Amino acid sequence: MGMSNQEIVQKLWNECNVLRDDGVSYQDYITELTYILFLKMSKEQGEEQDIPEKYRWDNLVSKEGIELSNFYRQLLLDLGNPEIVHSKRINAIYHNASSSIDEPANLEKIIKDIDALDWFSARKEGLGDLYEGLMEKNANEVKSGAGQYFTPRVLINMMVRMTKPKIGDRCNDPAAGTFGFMVAANQYLRDKTDQYFDLSSEERDFQKNKAFSGMELVETTHRLALMNQYLHSMNGRLELGDSLSANGKWMKDFDVVLTNPPFGTKKGGERATRDDLTFETSNKQLNFLQIIYNSLKKDGKARAAVVVPDNVLFADKKGEEIRKDLMNKCDLHTILRLPTGIFYAQGVQTNVLFFTRGESDKDNTKDVWIYDMRHQMRSFGKRNPLNKKDFAEFEKLFCVDDRSKRKETWDKEKNPNGRWRKFTIDEIKKRPNTSLDISWMSDEEEHETKSLKEILSDMNEKSKAISEAIAELNKALEGIDDSEDE
Repeated sequence: MGMSNQEIVQKLWNECNVLRDDGVSYQDYITELTYILFLKMSKEQGEEQDIPEKYRWDNLVSKEGIELSNFYRQLLLDLGNPEIVHSKRINAIYHNASSSIDEPANLEKIIKDIDALDWFSARKEGLGDLYEGLMEKNANEVKSGAGQYFTPRVLINMMVRMTKPKIGDRCNDPAAGTFGFMVAANQYLRDKTDQYFDLSSEERDFQKNKAFSGMELVETTHRLALMNQYLHSMNGRLELGDSLSANGKWMKDFDVVLTNPPFGTKKGGERATRDDLTFETSNKQLNFLQIIYNSLKKDGKARAAVVVPDNVLFADKKGEEIRKDLMNKCDLHTILRLPTGIFYAQGVQTNVLFFTRGESDKDNTKDVWIYDMRHQMRSFGKRNPLNKKDFAEFEKLFCVDDRSKRKETWDKEKNPNGRWRKFTIDEIKKRPNTSLDISWMSDEEEHETKSLKEILSDMNEKSKAISEAIAELNKALEGIDDSEDE
């Protein structure tokens, strides 16, 4: 009986505890595992042709002690060097690579243990899943700070099911993180087509090499994304860089965008440098939202599902202009208000926006349906993660195939406090700031159950908003002193 992926993940994870004493962080450990796993996987999958003979797995595994240590450090340098290795993927995975393991005995142990793992079972269960399991563990490890780029798989899978990618669709994630959304979309389509065996060779080639793309800003995260993609036999365009800069302008004409853009403001409050953004703001999520709806094909079918924090729904001035632009260009048909505590980052209040790009740029949103999964929900946290069942009612009401069915599912009179409600575009336009931050479910039962942590994080959110507003005001005032009009 082989080892299950869970057991392998646990085993690889326990190694990490050995390294903690060597001063290696979880994040560094996963990066290090990536360097080693890539070589082992290339051997297992018979894909060593791009690796110089002397750096192939069998040679690595035969070395010991200080010799191994020195050899491995040289290997990291050479594989990242395009003059020595002519494979873009390998160069990118080993770009700027360095080892954080000082103790030769520890390095040797990890390499020997990886060599001894039951690769047959691992392969059967999916090496990609194993790797994602490790990344999820890392995100759970609060100290690692990795929670910021890890979206719970359950949420990703639901967003994929609701947007229903099709074979031949060009899918994209402009804030790719470890590429979880695209990996899930790929898996969804594989499950529907007998692992792509039902496709013609042209279609299969498209799915592998062109269907899924993305961009990630942080180099260490991008490295994990490349490895994740490789282990899922995907080979799409996955760039390292800032989507909000001119380098992101290649992302256009997509059929599906799935993403969870980073929260927060650009450091120093500077604006995004892309010149094709209509509205200038230093708020990252508002900038991502603009590039996302503008990157969809104007065919009335291209669609997106995007995780955004509450401030995107209510921010004034530029925020309001961007919301209006979104509702003009797209049919913003659904907002799902997510519960607190489902992200590893503490206390962030988020929503998923679902929208479809119109063929025209005007008046595409007629009404917005909001599902409130936040009020009067069980409380979520590390011991109480989100699960598929939590979304069951929402998915039923969402009516992927026929949105006209929705009108029978809600009755203002009979159900004044239900989770599902419709607002017409006229009702929304009458709201201050055209705000989409709408709550109607009563919170009476809730106040007693809010934990101190949640109350504090609410206060933190609000005080952050206030200090950002003050900073904006100060900036505006400087402008006035120099008698400039902004």
